[in-house]
Amino acid sequence: MGQLDHLLENNKAWAEGIKSEDPTFFERLSAQQAPEYLWIGCADSRVPANQIVDLMPGELFVHRNVANVVVHTDFNCLSVLQFAVEVLKVKHVMVVGHYSCGGVKAALLNQGDGLITNWLRHVQDVRDRHQPILDAIDSEKDRVDRLCELNVVEQVRHVCQTSIVREAWKRGQKLTVHGFVYDLADGKLRDMGLKVGNDEEPEQVLEQSIQELAQRPVRASR
Repeated sequence: MGQLDHLLENNKAWAEGIKSEDPTFFERLSAQQAPEYLWIGCADSRVPANQIVDLMPGELFVHRNVANVVVHTDFNCLSVLQFAVEVLKVKHVMVVGHYSCGGVKAALLNQGDGLITNWLRHVQDVRDRHQPILDAIDSEKDRVDRLCELNVVEQVRHVCQTSIVREAWKRGQKLTVHGFVYDLADGKLRDMGLKVGNDEEPEQVLEQSIQELAQRPVRASR
């Protein structure tokens, strides 16, 4: 018996359950995917994108990496973004961080070894940029969570700065970039108040969000 046979059994039961509810589901799914949303989130196994927003396969295009970072030289992320925007014609890009993120905590506290330290340097850039906001918070846990929020703001900024999104806006494509934070403690998404829909408004929206973050409690909902 194989070590992963239980996963194959789980898959079989899942597929049969779907087919019993909707006999043509997989036939339709294999013919075409037409999601309206691209989710850019953390690779953390506790943050399952489709389940969190209760969407079926084919309804959410997903890219995940450690600490939900968008880097202009990361061709993996940019390829996903380009395919989503130019081929799938998604209408919404969702940058989703999560509280108690291990990658963000490591970046804040200068922890980690090896290759990951280079990746987390991107989050440390966010930390350094907003150090006064973080220094005003006494609790280490709250500083981590505030950096999770600030990191979402900055990654939304990076999405809006890509040539992919700027060109989409230039040709009049309807595309909005959003920022959210998922709370592992209650399973709910918190709206960061970020909603950027054209090339003229990103900086104003982003700076307003940062100013509001500096004044409101950690984990506060919009």
